[in-house]
This record gives sequence, C-alpha cells and structure tokens, in this order.
Amino acid sequence: MKAMILAAGKGERMRPLTLHTPKPLIRAGGVPLIEYHLRALSSAGFREVVINHAWLGEQIEAYLGAGERFGLSIRYSAEGEALETGGGLFRALPLLGAAPFLVINGDIWTDYPFAALRRPLQGLAHLVMVDNPAHHPGGDFHLDDGRLAAPGSAGERLTYSGISVLDPRLFAGCRPQAFKLAPLLLRAMADGQVSGERFAGRWIDVGTLERLAEVERLLQAGA
Repeated sequence: MKAMILAAGKGERMRPLTLHTPKPLIRAGGVPLIEYHLRALSSAGFREVVINHAWLGEQIEAYLGAGERFGLSIRYSAEGEALETGGGLFRALPLLGAAPFLVINGDIWTDYPFAALRRPLQGLAHLVMVDNPAHHPGGDFHLDDGRLAAPGSAGERLTYSGISVLDPRLFAGCRPQAFKLAPLLLRAMADGQVSGERFAGRWIDVGTLERLAEVERLLQAGA
C-alpha cells in the first residue's frame, strides 16, 4: 500500500513561522512535523510515499529528497496553486496507482499505528475518527457500528483525524481543478461505502502556534 501526505497548505494561522518555511517543515522537538509521519510510515512497513505541495514546496523537496534516509521512496505532486484536499488527491492519482492508499494530513501530530491500516478496504473509504477537540466541538461525521454517516444521522458525532484509506474509485467523475474531499465522502457515505474507527491515542491538529506549543510540551514530557 502506498501513502500520501497532504502538505500543500499555506499555514496562514501559524504565521510568522510559515512566512518563509512551509508548515510541514515547522519543527516540534527539533524535528519537522512531516518527519514524524515519515518515520512512523517506515516503521509501519510502508515503502512508497507521495507528497503534494504548493506553498514553498521546493523547500520540502530539498529537505526530504527521494526519501532514502527514511527507508522510503518519495515522489512529489507539485501543485503551484493549492488544489484543496480533493483536487490535490485527484492530481496525485497517477502516482498512487489503482489500489487503495493511505492519506495523512501533514499538519497533524499523532501516535496512531499506521500499520493497522494495511489491510483490505471494505468500500470506498475508511476514516480514523477522534473525540472532538476544543477548537472543533461539533465534530464532522457520525460513527455507528463501524460505519460513518453524514451529520444528523444515528451514532456519535466525531472529528475526522486527517488519517484515512481511500479507494481511487472515490474520485470517479472528478475533473482536474480545486475541490474539497468532503462532498465525495458524503456521497459515498450515503451509499454505505465509508467505514470508520475511533482512535483514543495522542492526536493534535497543529493548526495554530498554541497547538504547536502543546506538541512541544508532550514531547518534552516524553510522549
């Protein structure tokens, strides 16, 4: 199974750090955020990774190279102007192939065991969900007996972690342009094609300087 790390965002809420450094290369505990993902993927048995980028993307390529020092083969999907999550994934499909692939948001920090997702996918998508953080109390989707459904459905409403396994067929009918992933997921949920799980381990959406400081505190405490 291949993996894709989404790394094209500008990181507006993390200025001034992201004025001259792409968010995936912002350091926590002296290590760029994206490097935590690469180390974890390598340890989990992944060997091929695709990374998309836009804002200051040349710095990401210069720092990570072809991935040899992580035991990985890294390929890049350069966007120029960010295509949002759906558009970025669609553009990268030729690099990802015809089989289901793992997707990880580049701006999260987590100890999720990625090896657990190297299994056959039932349906078009499988999403890892977490308890709603303080900055997103309303959650995203409802999880009920291992299936995900749109807001207003049965089950507990949880937050999408930014970790998933997607089947390329999810993007059937899409065209090369900027578009969001959520409408595709909602359509697949309506057809009963999206499974989910609840993760109770460490997970932080590193979208602000305050949450970056939270990661630093956990690392200093030996998390």
